[in-house]
Amino acid sequence: MRRSRTASAVILLGTVAFVSTAGAFGACGGDRGAVNTAGSDSTGAVVTRTPTYGFEVVQSYPHDAKAFTQGLVWHDNRLFESTGQVGQSNIREVELSSGRVIRQQDLEAPHFGEGIVLLGDKLFQITWTSGKAFVYDWKSFTRTGQFTYDGEGWGLTTDGTAIIMSNGTSSIVWRDPATFAVQKTITVTDHGTPVSQLNELEWVKGEIWANLWQSEQIARIDPATGNVTGWIDLKGILPAMDRTGSEDVMNGIAYDAARDRLFVTGKLWSKLYEITLKQRS
Repeated sequence: MRRSRTASAVILLGTVAFVSTAGAFGACGGDRGAVNTAGSDSTGAVVTRTPTYGFEVVQSYPHDAKAFTQGLVWHDNRLFESTGQVGQSNIREVELSSGRVIRQQDLEAPHFGEGIVLLGDKLFQITWTSGKAFVYDWKSFTRTGQFTYDGEGWGLTTDGTAIIMSNGTSSIVWRDPATFAVQKTITVTDHGTPVSQLNELEWVKGEIWANLWQSEQIARIDPATGNVTGWIDLKGILPAMDRTGSEDVMNGIAYDAARDRLFVTGKLWSKLYEITLKQRS
């Protein structure tokens, strides 16, 4: 997400807070509870600290600073993006090297566009509070159908078979791409503590990676168990020289499996970055 809802976000905030640059994380309100990151839990048992990673920028690319990025996908050697805000939401194909919008399809009000995913010949787009998922032919952007669902829609990805969806809580849901019916649900936890505010999703080498809304952290999630297997700290990736002053939160992860490339960006950011990871702890 997002969005123009700062006041309510403060109440809902359940994101992760850094304890030290060595990579320990602690709880910060919400449903994460209290996590002892000093090496033991409340009973004195030893707790293995979740690995954390820094980053290196391989290359930076121009990004539309007016794009309120909700989803980012690399598919068929092409970059696709979805944007939000009522009356400004769209899906688009973007030229990586220049940031130029090659083509786009606008989403009519009152819908607030959210994440996208491509599976087979279809592009799926969800909405924040409308309870609508729209289906397009990805090659033409022609709308071919729609589904309804309960609750909010935030991020989408796929394991190659199912649609995988977040809703801003600690839950991630698998849906049937033919019917959008729920197939299974997992709860994302770090050492047993639920991790909420899961936003944009990406399937990376058998893991689900999730932006945490209002943070510069990405959670690496085991899709079988919901356990967080690692944290990626992207704090400071957008330097002062690349800021316009109107940026919103980090959001957008795309993975090019064929060339093992990872791309990240944010809402209203003027840059999109290709990065590699560096393990810290």
